[in-house]
Amino acid sequence: MKVLVPVKRVVDANVKVRVKADNTSVDTANLKMALNPFCEIAVEEAVRLKEAGSATEVVVVSIGNKAVQEQLRTALALGADRAIHIDTEEELAPVSIAKLLKAVQEKEQAQLVLFGKQSIDGDNNQTGQMFAALTDMPQATFASAIKVEGNSIQVAREIDGGMQTLSLPLPAVVTADLRLNEPRYASLPNIMKAKRKPLDVLTVADLGVTLKAHQTVVKVTPPAERKAGIMVASVAELVEKLKNEAKVI
Repeated sequence: MKVLVPVKRVVDANVKVRVKADNTSVDTANLKMALNPFCEIAVEEAVRLKEAGSATEVVVVSIGNKAVQEQLRTALALGADRAIHIDTEEELAPVSIAKLLKAVQEKEQAQLVLFGKQSIDGDNNQTGQMFAALTDMPQATFASAIKVEGNSIQVAREIDGGMQTLSLPLPAVVTADLRLNEPRYASLPNIMKAKRKPLDVLTVADLGVTLKAHQTVVKVTPPAERKAGIMVASVAELVEKLKNEAKVI
């Protein structure tokens, strides 16, 4: 079974981002970049499936400029077998990303496509679902456990009422949630080996996909500064402020 794992380059979760002075986008100059945490969980799960004998090959794919190869090499160091870089300078909407990934899937014919449930920059939580719709593949989102059984896959997912278990025929699409696993650290020998693993570079034209603008960013602004809290002397004073100042009771 081949597993395809789309991954994304994002600003490191521990870095405080800044908005550009012209309010057009986030300023990523000189910021530490990283593999999206949910994508890292997806890579880890794919590698575990291979270690368990359920998968034979793990392929990672990312879309962006040449810088994304750093995160692809990270995924290779974590245990993926080879990588695909779709080279573009454009900032793409989720539907465009899904279309490009569909073209990759048509070439790779993976039995399982394993996404992180969302990226920590856009927080859209859309690409996996759009990809499943475009490819007409069954999907299970927010996976917290995965088990391959023959030509099907069982996925436990968290819902508002508790846990739901789905059985999907392969090929299928799964998006990984936070509690699916704890990603490993890449060892130095594996980091060195990753430099020699195959990394193919494709363009949008190579995939035969025509893209168009689906959205326009009007303005990007930082969130409003939170005001300092105040100390109250008694419960009665707290209730009075909640009722007359905050007007929440």
